[in-house]
Amino acid sequence: MSLRGRLATALALFLAVVGLALWVVFGFITPTTPTTDFTSAQPAGSPVNLTIQAVGAIGFGPHPTWVSYLVKTPAGKWIQSTIWKLPAHTKVNLTIMQYDSGSPLRNQIWGQVAGTQGGTELLNGKPISFYNSYGGNGVGHTFAVPAIGLVVPLVGVPSSAPNICGTAPCTPNYAHNVIKVSFTTPSAGSYSWQCFVPCGLGTLYGNGGPMGALGYMGGFLDVTA
Repeated sequence: MSLRGRLATALALFLAVVGLALWVVFGFITPTTPTTDFTSAQPAGSPVNLTIQAVGAIGFGPHPTWVSYLVKTPAGKWIQSTIWKLPAHTKVNLTIMQYDSGSPLRNQIWGQVAGTQGGTELLNGKPISFYNSYGGNGVGHTFAVPAIGLVVPLVGVPSSAPNICGTAPCTPNYAHNVIKVSFTTPSAGSYSWQCFVPCGLGTLYGNGGPMGALGYMGGFLDVTA
């Protein structure tokens, strides 16, 4: 084989290796959770009604024991999706069905409600601006969007409750708390959201596993103009 032929073969092999490496890398960093579109579910300019639930164990998929969020689609179906397409500069009425138990927070700042309309959340119909996680049933998770200063603590259900939901999606007959807030979406862009309560059981300081995984305890608000 000529020198040119050997160089061409080497270049082809190099490009194949690079292509395989890129495929592997992008396989890890590209979201596998589907995007749920809320931009066309109601007339333009009207509020978006967004309903999600937090569960103690997803019950299916590659990590059935992981904690997770689920979202109700505009068609009324619960799915495991944490990327939501929302219109910009629009009021969002968020309802969170919290089915997981709680515990005292390591940092009490996450018990403070922030970035919501009126600076409060409705916890089972009662407005609160702060929840003391050392009292009651503690906090199970937070729904937080750092870029817009939104923090919503999710008070846990009693761990001794006889009707704890074991497999998602959970239904209202299981022990749960209902948290409601309203906030306004910002300008167009991609805004990450996540839980800030370490709940990755079996990982270092609870910050691994579902805590950093799309489709579980984190996602994006895909805000469009």
